[in-house]
Amino acid sequence: MPSLIDYGKDTDAAARLIILSSSENEYFNQLIPAIKDSDIGGNGGQLLQSLAQFSAKREAEIEGICSVNHQGFVSSVDQLSKVREGGVALMADVLALNQSIQSSTENLAQQKKALVDSRGVRQNIDEANQALDDCLEVLRLANQVHDLLGRKNHYSALRALDELQNVHLLEITQYKIAEMIQKSVPATKKLVADAVMADLNTWLFRIRETSQFLGEVAFYHTEQRRTRQKDRAGKIIALSNFKLNSAVESVADEDEEFDILDNEDVQVDFTPLFECMHIHDALDQAEKFRADYAATRRRQKELLIPTSISLIDPDGASLSELLEGIAGFAIIEKSTMKKAPNLRSLADVDELWDSMCQTAIALISNALYEVTNAELMLKIKGVLALFIQTMSSWHYSVRPLDTFLLTLFEKYAELLKRRFSDDFQEIVSTDDYMPMPIHRADEYDKVVNVSWYTPEKAREELHFPCVLPFSQMYPLCCIDIRNFLNQFYFFSDDHFQQPQIIDDTLRMSLDELLCEKVCQSLVDRLSTQYLGQIVQILINLEHFEIACQELEQLLVAARSNASAGGAIALRASEEFRSSKKTAEKRIFELVNSKIDDLIGTAEYDWTASSLENEPSNYMQTLTRYLSNIMNTVLLGLPTEIKELIYFDALSHAATMILSLPLSPEVKSISPHGVAALAKDVQYLTEFVDTLDNPVLKENLDELQQTVALMQNENSEEFYDVATRNKKYGRVDAANGPILLEK
Repeated sequence: MPSLIDYGKDTDAAARLIILSSSENEYFNQLIPAIKDSDIGGNGGQLLQSLAQFSAKREAEIEGICSVNHQGFVSSVDQLSKVREGGVALMADVLALNQSIQSSTENLAQQKKALVDSRGVRQNIDEANQALDDCLEVLRLANQVHDLLGRKNHYSALRALDELQNVHLLEITQYKIAEMIQKSVPATKKLVADAVMADLNTWLFRIRETSQFLGEVAFYHTEQRRTRQKDRAGKIIALSNFKLNSAVESVADEDEEFDILDNEDVQVDFTPLFECMHIHDALDQAEKFRADYAATRRRQKELLIPTSISLIDPDGASLSELLEGIAGFAIIEKSTMKKAPNLRSLADVDELWDSMCQTAIALISNALYEVTNAELMLKIKGVLALFIQTMSSWHYSVRPLDTFLLTLFEKYAELLKRRFSDDFQEIVSTDDYMPMPIHRADEYDKVVNVSWYTPEKAREELHFPCVLPFSQMYPLCCIDIRNFLNQFYFFSDDHFQQPQIIDDTLRMSLDELLCEKVCQSLVDRLSTQYLGQIVQILINLEHFEIACQELEQLLVAARSNASAGGAIALRASEEFRSSKKTAEKRIFELVNSKIDDLIGTAEYDWTASSLENEPSNYMQTLTRYLSNIMNTVLLGLPTEIKELIYFDALSHAATMILSLPLSPEVKSISPHGVAALAKDVQYLTEFVDTLDNPVLKENLDELQQTVALMQNENSEEFYDVATRNKKYGRVDAANGPILLEK
């Protein structure tokens, strides 16, 4: 234990303490530190001197004590001498021990110094090892970031980079490597962003390549929905009032689950997009990414749409590819908006959609001039309607496309009118204008089924072959009219939001065709001199007028609920009715012309001196002509028209016969001349009597009364008003005096 006294300075006190030690252990405990301290302090000699002095003093005290008891003293001296000898020996041992301890102390000090130095080095080594480990960990994480990038674990790479920057680099900020790595962090983040954008661009490229096929699958799914809706409507009539994409149809079809983005034909995985969004959010670049993504989609939209299309390719691939591509693109956009509303807003998606719609409409409009076939136009409308219904199910606005359908319908109506106009003109120009012969019952049934015709006799009463009143052009036109109606309404199949326009356009187009291409063509052919052809035209006009009345009822039944109610009046009905009058007048003209020709052959000898026994040849020919045309050419006409023709013909004949004696060339008339005229008038009257129509006889009243006046020898009766009104009331007041004078 350490000494309480500094032995190096107070050697006497040290010596006393050593001598006064109560035990051997205490003695050595005091002795050894005293020797060590004295040796260190360079006072070893003083310590020996103090011990010697103390020994001498004690020896003197012993001698004093021994003088009292010499024997005991001598014994004590001897013992003391022995003790002294032992002390000297012990001193020598102490000195040796001191020397040994001193050497050990020096060695110990050297070893302790070496130990301290060793501990410092070890600490430095440990610190260096720790620093090296920290740096290696940083380097490992840095390499791990690049390894993760290589394995396309972009988000894991970004997390590792974030951990490296915010945790591990802070532990080695005192080293230059930390500064170097810290400087590389932005570049590494850019590498991550570039890598994830590269993956996204690859995904976007695949999406662009998949867009058309995705649209094709969507179109097919819409077709399947159409089929299911038609099947349901066939089973439940009430469902036919609900169109595709209506609430009722959606509920009825909800059992048919189909994910357009994940099915056996196409799978669209949005993981690259979500990862890219997440990483840009982590990099605080969300706004930049949103802008870049929007710009990329706009560029893809431009690449998706061609500069021009063709509408006349056999399979319609050009239009289908265009609309399928737009549909697939728009479906991806709408799905992206639903899955990532922060990335794509409704305004962004609608802007792209409106742009694509306008471009598609422009492309189709520019190519419409190629289409010259109504069936092809119907196919184009069908593809566009399928596109509209598909995109409507994705809640896109299809109003511009619905409006464009009106343009297609106008073109379709124009093509139909052009085609049927040519058909009608060909039918009219190639008709033989003869009553239509029917050889078999099945042929009769076909004609009756396609024509608006009500036979006068039941089918069982007919004997084949037979003849129908109209010519072949009438049933052919009826077939074309029915086809025209059906093909007009074909346009409203599947999807057309304005059926009332079809109703109005159909009515006007049908009116135009019937008036200009049928009725007018028939009227133009009335210029012929062939009476039989004109009669057949009149019969055809009669049946076309009936057909128009039936068509009016048919149009009322077929029109949509959106159209205004009430009756439908076709202008063609009045046109055919008016043309009938024209045809009748033309018949009158030809009949009257023939009558004029026949009466023009009359050779009356007004000054004859003898009586004629037979009617004139012209009169016999005239009556035969009237009888023949009524029983042949005019046979197919309705009775009222035939009677009207008879009435007009007889009236005209009477007028022309009456004009013969009134001719200025006839200066005088003998009684025999009057008798010849009277015989012809009587012959004509008898012919009219055979017709059994009292009304027709009225046409001869003036002629008969005039002849009677000419035969009356008392001419004064004519000038007597009462008598004239009674006997000659139909005689012209101006002609009577002239004839009497002659």
